[in-house]
Amino acid sequence: MFDGSPSRREFLKAAVAAGGAAALSACLDRAPDDPVPAGTDAFETLPSRQHAWNEFCRTDDHDNVEMPRHQVLLYLDLAGEGPPDEADRETVERAFRVLDRAYERSHEGVIWSVAYSPRYFDRFDDPLPESVDLPEPRVLSPFETPEFDRQDALIHLASDRADAVLEAEQALLGEVDEANGVAVDADLSGVFSVASRRTGFVGAGLPADHQSDLNGIPDGNPVPEESPLFMGFKAGFAKNQATEEYVTIDEGPFAGATTKHVANVRQRLSDWYDEEDRYHRVMKLFSPAHAEQDLVEGVGDNLGDDSGIDAMLDRLRDDAAEFGHVGHAQKAARANRDEEGNVRLLRRHFESADDGVASLHFPSLQRGISAFEEVREAMNGTDLTDVPTVRQRVNNGILEYIFVKRRGNFLVPPREIRALPTPTGDAPGLDG
Repeated sequence: MFDGSPSRREFLKAAVAAGGAAALSACLDRAPDDPVPAGTDAFETLPSRQHAWNEFCRTDDHDNVEMPRHQVLLYLDLAGEGPPDEADRETVERAFRVLDRAYERSHEGVIWSVAYSPRYFDRFDDPLPESVDLPEPRVLSPFETPEFDRQDALIHLASDRADAVLEAEQALLGEVDEANGVAVDADLSGVFSVASRRTGFVGAGLPADHQSDLNGIPDGNPVPEESPLFMGFKAGFAKNQATEEYVTIDEGPFAGATTKHVANVRQRLSDWYDEEDRYHRVMKLFSPAHAEQDLVEGVGDNLGDDSGIDAMLDRLRDDAAEFGHVGHAQKAARANRDEEGNVRLLRRHFESADDGVASLHFPSLQRGISAFEEVREAMNGTDLTDVPTVRQRVNNGILEYIFVKRRGNFLVPPREIRALPTPTGDAPGLDG
């Protein structure tokens, strides 16, 4: 249903990127005959963990979770300087319940979450509890100069249906009277303003469809049709991802929550495709052994549910000395395992063509932001630059081809206190 021809995929991606009433109208005119599945009035049946997306998404033949194809990030600011009041909280919860009623929580409906920044919680006199590790965003490498996203809130909408994700957005902003047949009796427009709107896509066919008209991708259409990402390979293998349970805060007033780091990364893929052959792309993205042993076929479907990177960790410095390169996944995985071998981060990244530039939105979920920062430090590979051929960015994974433009940190509270929570975990919902 969601694949279609390249021209149809291109149209839907462009509509989501444009947003607004005209884009929604165009999408509805070309929507599939299948209705968008409806949501529920039985709010108690919805998962408490807002970040519990996996069971509602498609999976591939190896049970790897595949994120919905169309994604929208709404960065929101509250009016005024102080904390929100109970009337604001009630309005926000009512607006959220419109989406609950209108759309099934699934890749064919709409999966979504709302998260809050450190700046939002600074509006209150009480601090966040020690069980919540949520610092302000900061520079995480010696060579980056990002802007920081400190907006009060972030709403993340995702669906395989472009018409559904656009209509859900318009409902939240009060731009439509109905959402999938449900009356929009409350919206966010009187409480929040949209500070930034960002969009993206992921899945086989979509990156290839959009490579010809983006800055950062060379001529010749090098992105394989079957690749879900611009760099030409799969990611998100099940055994290399944290579980949703693992990234959940398990104590304190925000038990059931998680933290969310979102980076926006510009990609310079002209060098990736024009200067590197496939052997070196595999080496730099995975590890030298993956290239030497020809472990990756095509975009990596043959790897199943495990990239095999854990077997390459102990040989990192030896690989650097022997091959003059280290792999991106190889470096990062050093810090992305706890003492029991559990993966620490749950990554849900997707591509973007915002502003006509090939880029990546990189949401990462973890119990505390410190875990993300530690993995990023390992990914920097600064400790490997004593090897003569490995420089801070050159021959050091994929750092030569990616440039962080923005970073932000957020807390994704449990659903019961999703509407403007206090730092003490209070956010009375509506009755029923």
